[in-house]
Amino acid sequence: MFAFDFKDEIRFTKAIYYNFNPIPLPRPFKDGTGGMGKNAPEQGCIELYDDEGACAHLSVGRGFVKNILPMILNGEKKSYNEWRTSLYWKIRNSGFQSEKAVEVGMLDLMMLDILSQRAGKPLHRFLGATKDWAAAYKGGGSILLEDDELIEDMTRYVEEGYNTLKFKVGSDDMDRDLRRVEKVRKAVGDHINISVDANQKWDVETAYKFSELVKPYNLAWIEEPIHANDMNGIKRLKEMGFSAPIAFGESMRISYEYEIYIEKGVDHVQPSLGRMTRIDDLIRIRDMARQNNVKFSSGGRIYLNAIFGCLYNEDEYIEYHEPISKPVGEYTIYQPEEKNGRFYCPSDVIGNPQRMNIEKLEKDGLIESKQFFYMDK
Repeated sequence: MFAFDFKDEIRFTKAIYYNFNPIPLPRPFKDGTGGMGKNAPEQGCIELYDDEGACAHLSVGRGFVKNILPMILNGEKKSYNEWRTSLYWKIRNSGFQSEKAVEVGMLDLMMLDILSQRAGKPLHRFLGATKDWAAAYKGGGSILLEDDELIEDMTRYVEEGYNTLKFKVGSDDMDRDLRRVEKVRKAVGDHINISVDANQKWDVETAYKFSELVKPYNLAWIEEPIHANDMNGIKRLKEMGFSAPIAFGESMRISYEYEIYIEKGVDHVQPSLGRMTRIDDLIRIRDMARQNNVKFSSGGRIYLNAIFGCLYNEDEYIEYHEPISKPVGEYTIYQPEEKNGRFYCPSDVIGNPQRMNIEKLEKDGLIESKQFFYMDK
C-alpha cells in the first residue's frame, strides 16, 4: 500500500518549460569524489497545468520534458496513484535507480502540489503536518576551503543557532582531513554535534582507519565513508567496530534499499527528496527508521525539503547545504524563514510555495529559452 493514497483524478493540459542558463555559485564547491562544481545543478523549471486550472511548479531537468511530458499530455484522466503506477512500470527497464525513475518522483511532487491547491491548503498541511516548521542541521565545508575559511563557516553556523554541523572530508591527504576535524572541534566546543561526509571516497580499510583516528573528536556521524552500494562493506565496518555512527542514503532512490541498509547496520538513513522515485517513500523510510531505532534525516533543496520536514519529529532533521542551496534559494519565491536551527514554512500559501522567480531569472539573464507543450486532442 502507498503511504499517500489520493483518489482525485488529474488530466494534464499544458506545460511551460523554462530552460536555464547556468546559475553560478559564489565560489566553486568540491567534495571528495564529485569533481568541482562552479554552477548550481538546476537546469530549468516547469509549470504544469491541469484541466481544473491548477498549476504545479518545480525545478526539473530537460529529461523530464523528453521522457515524462509525452506520457502525460495525452488527454487521459487518471487518479494520483494510477498516474504514479502506470509511469513507474513504464520506466522499469531503465531501472528504479535511474534518472527516469527520479523524473517519475518529480511528477509525483507536482501532482501533490495540484491536489493541495484543489484542497485550498499549504502542501505540508495537506500531507498531514500539524506544525509549520522543520528542524535542520547545516552542511557545507568544501574541500577547497582553507582551514581558516572552514572554521569561519562552521562557527558562523553555530552563531546562527545550529547545534549540528557537517563538512567534507575525503581529500587526497587524510592528515589534512584529520587536522580540520580537530580544528573544528576546538572551535565549536564539545556541545556541538559535528559530522563529516566522505562522499564514498574510501575502501573499507581506509574508512576504518579514519574512524579510529577521529575517535577522540566524538563525531555525530560519518556519511558515506565507502561506496553507497557496498552493502557487505558496511556490514564489515560495523563488525570491525567502526567508531562513529554510519550514515547512508542520498545515493538511493527507493525505500527497499533502506531496508538493506538497516539490516547491514547503517545507523542513520538519509533519503534525498529530489532523488526519490516515489515521494511517500520519505515517510516509509522515516517510519522504518523509527521502528528500528535508527536516526533519520532528509536532504535536498532546503526550500522544498522544509515542507516535508514539517512531517518529522524535532530530532529528525532536514539538511541545509548552504553553498549550493542558498544561491538557488535567492531565485525562489516564498523562501522558508531560517531561525535558530529551524525552517518555517508559510501557512497562508496554498500548494507548494517554493517556486522559482521567473521574473528575477529573466532580469539576470538566466532564462535561455521557453517552451510550450499542449495536451494531445
